[in-house]
Amino acid sequence: MMRITDHPVLGPLNKKQVTIQFNGIAYVGLENDSIAATLLANGIRTLRHSEKGNEPRGIYCGIGHCYECRVTVNGKRSVRACITPVEDKMIVESQGFQS
Repeated sequence: MMRITDHPVLGPLNKKQVTIQFNGIAYVGLENDSIAATLLANGIRTLRHSEKGNEPRGIYCGIGHCYECRVTVNGKRSVRACITPVEDKMIVESQGFQS
């Protein structure tokens, strides 16, 4: 997992670990982090593919305005990954077309 765990000013990172599933693969995240931050920390940059052109999409604005990071969470479509906190045993799936 790519993450700063001991910051020189903020100190050590003391958050509970959670496990989520993204497209059938388990990943470790930190409690209260966003889905997007958790996936990015695990090296996942593509969250979905566009409806037109099947182009990869990921984190763009990071504050919930652009909808580029839409994923399906526990069966609910079009959840914005950048503003939705992870929960233990959460099931996240890509949206759109994939090759």
